[in-house]
Amino acid sequence: MAERRLNILHLYPENMNLYGDRGNVLALAQRARWRGIPARIVNREVGQAVDWNDVDLVFMGGGEDTHQARIADDFLELGTELAARLRSGLPMLAICGAYQLLGRYYETADRIQLPGLNYLDVWTEAGETRAIGDVVTYTDLSIEPRSLVGFENHGGRTFLGSEARPLGQVALGQGNNGQDRSEGAVQDRVVATYLHGSLLPKNPHLADLLVTWALQNRGIDEPLEPLPADEEFSAHETILNRARNS
Repeated sequence: MAERRLNILHLYPENMNLYGDRGNVLALAQRARWRGIPARIVNREVGQAVDWNDVDLVFMGGGEDTHQARIADDFLELGTELAARLRSGLPMLAICGAYQLLGRYYETADRIQLPGLNYLDVWTEAGETRAIGDVVTYTDLSIEPRSLVGFENHGGRTFLGSEARPLGQVALGQGNNGQDRSEGAVQDRVVATYLHGSLLPKNPHLADLLVTWALQNRGIDEPLEPLPADEEFSAHETILNRARNS
């Protein structure tokens, strides 16, 4: 029988860690540990090797244009194996810059195109203004409640191709591009989004879905034990109330 454990690969924590993104990794590990599931975080920087057979879940956060440029070539080199693993069911949470680099390309504020991994059927163009503020989006993922909340701060405008499915529809905020009301993208067991904040401490139901997927990828298909989450959902509800009152 497969062992219940969680090994989280954190890609580029030194360069891709805007607006508290590291808190997502801490939330994933802690929610596993509260259930008696050993959790380990492995940080991987440019040029370092990865033992893919010892990875249960991947996380990558956002960075400024200069930071994304620093890791872009290395990410593409890593990307062949990463994309193969993602297509085979390895879960990943990708925030902002990571989301952009999983797509076809990302255009910087200086109109320089950085090639993406071409895993997600999305592309990102430079916007004239930044999208900044609280976000509320409603998702079709199998979580309850359906709402996800966070904070966006991005200059790029991401557009979804025919093969991409949005993470949700925004009720507050700009989302992917400020035009079609979409936010983020989902493919296989990859959740890509612009939501910083950090995202998972205010959305424990999404954190638990990612942990569940990671365990299923290890061959463990059983529901997680429920945890109290009053404080987490109090923060969640605060942002929901802003949407209701806007």
